[in-house]
Amino acid sequence: MKGGRTREQLLLGVTGVLLAFGACEAVSRAGLVRRSYLPPASEVLARAAGLAGDSAFLDGIAATLRAWALGLALACAIAVPLGLVLGSVPVVDAAVRAIVEFLRPLPSVALIPLVSLLLGSGTETKVALVTYASVWPILFNTIYGLGETDPLAKDTLRAFGFGRLAVLLRVELPATAPFIAAGIRISASVALILAVATEILSGFGEGLGIFIAQAGLATDGTRDVLAGVVWAGMLGLVINGVLVWGERRLFPWTPERRGAG
Repeated sequence: MKGGRTREQLLLGVTGVLLAFGACEAVSRAGLVRRSYLPPASEVLARAAGLAGDSAFLDGIAATLRAWALGLALACAIAVPLGLVLGSVPVVDAAVRAIVEFLRPLPSVALIPLVSLLLGSGTETKVALVTYASVWPILFNTIYGLGETDPLAKDTLRAFGFGRLAVLLRVELPATAPFIAAGIRISASVALILAVATEILSGFGEGLGIFIAQAGLATDGTRDVLAGVVWAGMLGLVINGVLVWGERRLFPWTPERRGAG
């Protein structure tokens, strides 16, 4: 049952991609849109494939992925402990809730000039912005997961004399782990978007976003821009697929996993 549903979803996804590919190819070939604005999809994909042999481009991909990984790791290191504290200590939650709600809506890209001024140009700025944007899904998923912990399990441990820390480690943290994993998966996509967007908007350093930004300034650079976008989409697809696979292996008992079976 599970394998059949997975194959069906994969088939539908491939069908959707092929239809989008065919539509873009047909529109461009028919001349409905100028090729300088929308090159044929086949040319874009050929260019994207050709970039796999460009060492300078691959170095840029590596730079983007380094900023992505460092920012996401820092976000996890900050958001998970903070979420556990806010979710389990009401006094602390009440004290900092106003600050959290003030900071959360601030768009990360709007902070690029300030962060660049403070940290200069380079990986540090990208990592800082990626970390800031990635903290929130993990933080709030952690808090929500603590709220969903079975109160009977916690009361049982307390009745046997276990302290607050033991309840947190033995019951609350394991129960919250699937929510944390989901938050990390969401933040992984946000982190990649911020890493590329920061490179595009800041215009310094190296990375996939720099390639896209420079291609956008070149004459007839639309093909390269779209090839870079294809790479960004493929990176996001691979990252999400790996994290979904990890969630299924680590937390097979969760309701959505059982339902998928």
